[in-house]
Amino acid sequence: MYPELKGKVAVITGAGRRKGLGEAMARRLAEEGCKIVLTDIGHAEGEHMPESAVGTASEMQQIVEEIRAGGVEAASVNCNVLNPEEVEGAAAFAVDTFGSLDIWINNAGIGYLMKPIVDMSIDEWDTVLGVNLRGVFLGIQAAARRMIAQGQGGRIVNIGSQASKSGFGHASAYTTSKHGIVGLTRVAAMELGEHGINVNTICPNHVTTGLGAWQNDHFSGVTGRELDQYMADMRARIPMGRPGMQEDIAKACAFLCSEQAAYMTAECMNVSGGEEYH
Repeated sequence: MYPELKGKVAVITGAGRRKGLGEAMARRLAEEGCKIVLTDIGHAEGEHMPESAVGTASEMQQIVEEIRAGGVEAASVNCNVLNPEEVEGAAAFAVDTFGSLDIWINNAGIGYLMKPIVDMSIDEWDTVLGVNLRGVFLGIQAAARRMIAQGQGGRIVNIGSQASKSGFGHASAYTTSKHGIVGLTRVAAMELGEHGINVNTICPNHVTTGLGAWQNDHFSGVTGRELDQYMADMRARIPMGRPGMQEDIAKACAFLCSEQAAYMTAECMNVSGGEEYH
């Protein structure tokens, strides 16, 4: 446990889906006594953001109510991370609701537009790069502005991927966006260090969230394997013998937000059971 996190205000983007990384990180920070602001797009928007792939306002509110039932203050706000006004609005909402902004987790992302390079449309490419990279930039920008104004430092944690370090077929846009987060993290850490703001990235390997389950089905089909064989092959290549779990990422997030990580910034930390070690 990290008692210094009690009372800190944490915003987590893309946190409106059950069994997602965002929900797990929100619950872990709530256990530490953080005040929680969940954000997600809240509704379907266009063909590339169907309701099955986004956190709805009602689902997000259910998570908020469950966190509150545990005795922790929590709230939610719709936020499309492509929209700078909405991202700035989420930062303002945190300050207006709970009095400060101390932690910002850039978790929103798209990992379901997976095609070979020769088949991927410009619109699909732009959607993935927009949410996964522009969205992280806007989140860093909005959070940093508030944290600098407060003058008390802060923590920014970006959610990258094993694809931040290695290439994966049929995932050109996704891999490019996650590689980009590494560079963005390093620049933000350089610029914001003087303000006491730490900027780090967590790079998970595969986690079977709702999105992860879709990925399992998709890539088992793409590679011509039965799902059971695909999962067995995945476990076999991971030194610790299993894919990641939501809780693994949530624990890493809490650590990076704590004083135990006070001298860590610009890091892109693998949480992959030894599968990724670059």
